Amino acid sequence: MKTFITEDFLLYNETAKILYHETAKDLPIIDYHNHLNQHEILENKSFRNLAEVWLGGDHYKWRAMRANGIDESYITGDKEDYDKFLSWSRTVPNMFGNPLYHWTHLELMRYFDIDELLNEKSAPAIWEEANAKLATPEMSVRSLLTNKKVEFIGTTDDPTDDLASHIALHQEGFEINVSPSFRPDKGLNIEREEFLSWVEKLGEVTNTSIENYDALLDALASRVEFFAEHGCRSSDHGIDVMFYEDATKDEASAIFQKRLNGEQLTAKEIEQYKTYTLLTLGELYAEKGWAMQLHLSAQRNNNTRMFNILGPDTGFDSIGDVLIAKKVSSFLDALERNDKLPKTILYSLNANDNDVLASMAGNYQSSEIAGKVQFGTAWWFNDTIDGMEDQMKRLANIGLISNFVGMLTDSRSFLSFPRHEYFRRILCNLLGSWVEEGKVPKDMALLKQYVRNICYENSKRYFEV
Repeated sequence: MKTFITEDFLLYNETAKILYHETAKDLPIIDYHNHLNQHEILENKSFRNLAEVWLGGDHYKWRAMRANGIDESYITGDKEDYDKFLSWSRTVPNMFGNPLYHWTHLELMRYFDIDELLNEKSAPAIWEEANAKLATPEMSVRSLLTNKKVEFIGTTDDPTDDLASHIALHQEGFEINVSPSFRPDKGLNIEREEFLSWVEKLGEVTNTSIENYDALLDALASRVEFFAEHGCRSSDHGIDVMFYEDATKDEASAIFQKRLNGEQLTAKEIEQYKTYTLLTLGELYAEKGWAMQLHLSAQRNNNTRMFNILGPDTGFDSIGDVLIAKKVSSFLDALERNDKLPKTILYSLNANDNDVLASMAGNYQSSEIAGKVQFGTAWWFNDTIDGMEDQMKRLANIGLISNFVGMLTDSRSFLSFPRHEYFRRILCNLLGSWVEEGKVPKDMALLKQYVRNICYENSKRYFEV
């Protein structure tokens, strides 16, 4: 059976259709935050079958399969790839209303020219046709990226990474700008078991012995410099519970020393260490002209039994509900007081925070760059039609949607770029609906500029691509 995805999918008025087809559709893609594997880009990996490229590492799909009663052996276990694919195919028809239903069929259409609904009956033929195409050079990783007009990719990288693949891609002149992003979560989470081993690794890559807090800050600064030398344009921070607790450098130093000595830290001390360390990093980001991305309010690893079996990032995270306004404000203000606030993007996994962050961004704008502090795009569980519309409406209500830096995939999949198409259709339909409802003028030149800016130009300018 043919799919429901027509040329005018999600475009419910004439203005939306014009905006999408004449402006948004063919714009290049700047995907400034994702979790793609840069080593696979360098080696130009080819995938052995549809299960590998679709199901390997995609915890969005894993959650859906679990919700459909699929045994874990067909999800992350040792079953054959084809059997895992069949299990996914049995799950897809049950996903009406879930963006995975749309993304699945968009990916089949855009990458494989398969205009069929995926279900248990159609699965065998789709498996054969998709696998035959995956075996061609046109479906290697680099081709998947260039064929979708991807211009810039911001990967997510630990400060201890040697960036060898980024360096090699740059040296060979690969046409897509593959840029590292600085993700120092392991250096902030002083309470975690792996903290000391990470500090030791940081010492190894910086050829130093990190025996005190000054040495730690020097090592982090050297890695910021190293990342900057190799094209980094942003940092990224997964902050499940926002922190802010005033601390002096001497206090942070003493807390770090306690941790090195194996002593127990109080909740206040943990927060003081994180606050002082991230403020120090924020100042470095400002000096480099980087954007600082703060991903807030995830509640991770809820299922202890499955965490012990599978580890993190396997589909057992959900939305957190901690109040964030006071501490986000205190953190941003501490940097702003010294004129050291970098470009900043604020995301929350909890949509209840949307008005908080949209209004918070307006407190710290600058004449140096329009939209210096951004209320970031709908993220993760909010990456839906309703979630994207809500984020954009809240931003428009409280701030300036015209300066919004738009969509990102936040994905580990090389087939995820139709999500930009999804966002662009939703954006165009939203603007078109405002025209049809008489809320904004039908000035097509101005509307098209909005679309072009939000889908491409704003992020190109913001990240200095």
